[in-house]
Amino acid sequence: QVQLVESGGGLVQAGGSLSLSCAASGRTLSSYDYSMGWFRQAPGKEREFVAAISTNSGSTDYADSVKGRFTISRNNAKNTMFLQMNSLKPEDTAVYYCVAHRFYGAIKSPAYWGQGTQVTVSS
Repeated sequence: QVQLVESGGGLVQAGGSLSLSCAASGRTLSSYDYSMGWFRQAPGKEREFVAAISTNSGSTDYADSVKGRFTISRNNAKNTMFLQMNSLKPEDTAVYYCVAHRFYGAIKSPAYWGQGTQVTVSS
């Protein structure tokens, strides 16, 4: 079992930056080979994939809407994953969820979800 806790959300003006963190517990990330990622859900919309990272950080994937603006990274020694969000737009407003799965190829169908953290971008 993996527990995921997000932090770092908040209110920011358009063009600004925020950094989200996800702390994992229950099993260490690298030893059990968990890939991780981020999803988001805007009001009235379905949850959508944002970014993913493999266990050894060798592979990353991004939604087209965030490419070039968001950067995903992880620190396995600290069981933590990050999402650096730059050049934020009002349409990035959503609840952001940390996710995990044993297999990188299946990260878009996550096995584990965090509770979410709110990101609000004002225009």
